Amino acid sequence: MNDTKSKDPLHGITLQQILEKLVGHYGFDTLGELIKIKCFNENPTVKSSLTFLRKTDWARKKVEELYVKTLPKF
Repeated sequence: MNDTKSKDPLHGITLQQILEKLVGHYGFDTLGELIKIKCFNENPTVKSSLTFLRKTDWARKKVEELYVKTLPKF
């Protein structure tokens, strides 16, 4: 039998789930210090942050990288 489980830690998880876990773990204040983007520092909400991250590849990549680094702490 072939094991088809993905080695990608982001496989099967949505951007919203990633963001909600990071916000739950760090809060928007710390998240805004770790990733310097306006949507985390000025009136942050999960909804507005998702809108920005879905349009902005470099910012989404930073959020995904932080999630993978933080994964062992969840």
